[in-house]
Amino acid sequence: MEADGALSPRALERELRAAVAADERRERENEAKLRAVRQRVPSYEEFRNIVLASHLKPLEKKDKVGKRRNVLWNPCAAHTKAPQASDVEIPQELDQLPGTSAEFYRDWRRCLKSGKEKYQFLLELGGKALGRIFQADLGFGLLGEFLMVLAENVCHEDRDAILQILQSLSGTKRFGLNVDLLSESEKESSRDLFRKLRSVTRDYWTAGHPSSPAGCEAEREAHLIDTSLQKEAEEEKIVMDLMKHYQVN
Repeated sequence: MEADGALSPRALERELRAAVAADERRERENEAKLRAVRQRVPSYEEFRNIVLASHLKPLEKKDKVGKRRNVLWNPCAAHTKAPQASDVEIPQELDQLPGTSAEFYRDWRRCLKSGKEKYQFLLELGGKALGRIFQADLGFGLLGEFLMVLAENVCHEDRDAILQILQSLSGTKRFGLNVDLLSESEKESSRDLFRKLRSVTRDYWTAGHPSSPAGCEAEREAHLIDTSLQKEAEEEKIVMDLMKHYQVN
């Protein structure tokens, strides 16, 4: 943004490119889903693989083995190859948080290598930002990846942040469809995540309860116990409501 408050041409161009990329990816994945339905693939895993590989281009007959290929088979992975020296670009560092779904998808795939890095990335963004980024559409397969990453790394200190993330994601469009399309391993991660959330919630409030009110502080401590029990019940209700949204029994 420039000094007078107007958006700079570079920022506008970046936003436009991100929006175009997101539209292209969404259209490409929708076409892959329809193609998979027409082919009547026998399993969800095959359906999922077709959609995840929708960015790949088939080789043509003229692209013979041993000769230079004229078709870019995997345009999304082109930046990881070793092109001619004059075409080499320095990989973009994750120096700022994404503001669009296209930017998020780019950073999630290119910059984050481990589950721990992805977990910290989700916490850093927070529920509100994720809800805003994916308000229009949560990319195919991302929900399952989020659930697996959260389940593997959830800890007591991050309980509130994770609940906010889950609440925000449940408010995105076509969320129910994304839940229906979770693989069995992703569904198990979802169940595991909610088991851990319920466990850390109970442990948190149990540890916070005074053991036995006594002396002149008895009335005050009794009030604190009542307040803690009320908050525990409220958080338990939030978790149970989320379990319904995520179809966790």
